[in-house]
Amino acid sequence: MKSSVRIIFHIDLNAFFASVEMIENPSLKNKVFAVGGGLNFNRGGILTTASYKARQYGIRSGMTIANALHLYPKLIVVPNRHGVYHQYSMKFIEYLKTYTHLVWQVSIDEAYVDVTDIEGIHPLALAKKMQSELVSKFQLPSSIGIAPTLFLAKMGSDMKKPMGITVIRKRDVKQKIYPLPIKDMYGLGKKTYPKLEKIGIHTIADFVDPANMKKILEIISQKSYDAYILDIHGLSSNKVDPYKYALPKSISNETTLSFDTDIESVIKETLISQLKEAYPRMIHDRLQTKTVGIRLRYHNFETTQKVRSIAQYTDDYQQIEDIIVELFENFYTGKPVRLVGVSLNNLKTKDAIEKPFDLFEYQAIEEKKSRILDALKAVNEKKAKEPKDSID
Repeated sequence: MKSSVRIIFHIDLNAFFASVEMIENPSLKNKVFAVGGGLNFNRGGILTTASYKARQYGIRSGMTIANALHLYPKLIVVPNRHGVYHQYSMKFIEYLKTYTHLVWQVSIDEAYVDVTDIEGIHPLALAKKMQSELVSKFQLPSSIGIAPTLFLAKMGSDMKKPMGITVIRKRDVKQKIYPLPIKDMYGLGKKTYPKLEKIGIHTIADFVDPANMKKILEIISQKSYDAYILDIHGLSSNKVDPYKYALPKSISNETTLSFDTDIESVIKETLISQLKEAYPRMIHDRLQTKTVGIRLRYHNFETTQKVRSIAQYTDDYQQIEDIIVELFENFYTGKPVRLVGVSLNNLKTKDAIEKPFDLFEYQAIEEKKSRILDALKAVNEKKAKEPKDSID
């Protein structure tokens, strides 16, 4: 009888944006650099990824560029290039699918892979092979967690970075999971773990201790508590569903400008450049949009979004660009802008879009059918009048 225990990999690309920037610009290797939304230091642009060398100085994602420069004044800041990152992400997922179709991409740089049915190689050897090939083929370093459930696999991939492999079996939970600080528990919100620490829940062992349940339930719900207990003990989901989030319902792209600007031509050109990064992702998945939007964040952090829905789904680039430009021209207030973005919403595959009923088209089809029937009738009547060949 086949075992019900699944073998799940969680593969997490290490410092993905920074890794891609080093591939594209090898001069960044061995440099202290980070990837951020812009170069507007005084306005507090945000870092999205810090290289491992930058992390040695305490620089991390989510930090303002100004604070990062305070920690290391010579820090190199590279602007985000989401279109390029998406291309490498697709290579990563397509590579994983050469091993199995059971690949569930959960973000641009991480995926779950169910390798249970891959024969002829031990799971640990397979993980080492994948990790090595991701570097040799694409120059992408990764960390891999191996476990019987999604939660434990994710916890494992976070334990050793960069280029680590961690195996967590159910029997390893007390040894490997319990000692971890509570802030490392996957899924626990950034606002929740400080509250738990304040009541003495410093480790995952503290969290699972029944003596602490009553005070924990003052912070999180019973439902959440029960779900975490199942997660920690390897009793939660082990299903890798490649179709769960296979196609996006919306695609967006945005960028923080290098400086606040009220120059309309600059803002408009930036909107179009963001569309040119988002549009190929829609076409790649054979999607069409029915709602197009723009997003502007002003110098005072006020954010506005405007969308327009159209009568029929479309993938026509020019039509979409025209809508974006029109939205901007109609709604821009003239205030200095620091962030610009576009969105393609209400997406459907071409196959899933029902063609709307068109009375005039229906009438044209019926008229064409009538003409064909009349022509066939005339041919048959002509044949009926012709003398039949004798068989004598």
